[in-house]
Amino acid sequence: MAYELKNRLVVGVASSALFDLTESDSYFREHGEEAYREFQDQHIDSTLGRGVAFPFISRLLGLNNLREHDDPLVEVIVLSKNDPSTGLRVLRSIRTYGLTITRAVFTQGQAPYKYIGAFDMSLFLSGNRADVDAATALGYPAGHVLPSTAVYDDGDQTLRIAFDFDGVLGDDEAERIYKETGSLKDFQEYETKNRDRALIPGPLNELLRDLNLIQRLESKKKATDSNYEPRVRISLVTARNAPAHERAVQSLAAWDVTVNDAFFLGGIAKSKVLEVMRPHIFFDDQKSHLDPASSFVAGVHVPFGIANEGAAIEPGAVDFTQSSRTQFADVQSPRFEISRDDKADNSLQTTEILTGVKERRTGIVESLPEEFAATLPIIQEPEVELAEELSPANLVNQGESQ
Repeated sequence: MAYELKNRLVVGVASSALFDLTESDSYFREHGEEAYREFQDQHIDSTLGRGVAFPFISRLLGLNNLREHDDPLVEVIVLSKNDPSTGLRVLRSIRTYGLTITRAVFTQGQAPYKYIGAFDMSLFLSGNRADVDAATALGYPAGHVLPSTAVYDDGDQTLRIAFDFDGVLGDDEAERIYKETGSLKDFQEYETKNRDRALIPGPLNELLRDLNLIQRLESKKKATDSNYEPRVRISLVTARNAPAHERAVQSLAAWDVTVNDAFFLGGIAKSKVLEVMRPHIFFDDQKSHLDPASSFVAGVHVPFGIANEGAAIEPGAVDFTQSSRTQFADVQSPRFEISRDDKADNSLQTTEILTGVKERRTGIVESLPEEFAATLPIIQEPEVELAEELSPANLVNQGESQ
């Protein structure tokens, strides 16, 4: 029987996020691939140093004791550009640290992000900005792990996770209003007017949903074991304040997800809160909020939405415009454009939906950078797999089940 990835949190992590590859990367750039291969073979038993995402990943894997050993709650899969032979050092380092990571993908010299969907991942972490940009453009939940000198107490097994709201848990609709008008007053008025209309889920919305599943299991364990202390604590840290806070709270409720803490800062530096909280990982769509906290927080940049349009990025990265990013995500998941009311409407025409998807896909493919050509096969014929799902009868059934 095949190993199922459903009903568990699946995270993809590049070796550049899990380990400190500074020395290896420098050697590769200076000496080339063949010499690099020999270098890794000679140092195969030299354990790699811990990377920025290591504290987060190790604590996440520690939550697997909430279920039976053969049914892990968390699955972490290595996605690496190494080939299988040079990747051996990565796997040996994983074993040395006692991390329960047994699955890996090695794609020699090629970005492995196109396999994110195949493994139902709720998150992909990498130290390579170009890979994260490309994954985000495809609508995948990806984050660029930034350099950090944060140190965490190994004896503390709690897992503190912090999220920004706009462009991370929700899409950038509201942020776009503020950026385009430049007026806080217009933004506040817009959000007040739309406070009862939930935002479209953002790139890391499913990650929060999966973390909530873990929290529910912790609550059940606490109910039967009074000595158990829940380990996962989730915080929302956003620049929103009253009255715009209402739409954030209403959106969380509409998405059926929860957080333990919410900080509506209204322009106060997020680093002030993060220094006290010390989350093991903090996701934000703007580096300006992450860089000031780099000495005490493992920061992850989510390059999604208007905040990242035309932003200067590291050499070699592909600068995707927001229009390409949003449209590409639409083509990957056109079902998210259908409201609950639409799903319950018997007059909804499947052919109209599929025609729209096909037209958008054609225009997007023609406008893509040449560097992106290798990823095209995964979006060639979305209408085939969607035909049955988007039939009027199925949409009505889905509407009744929600």
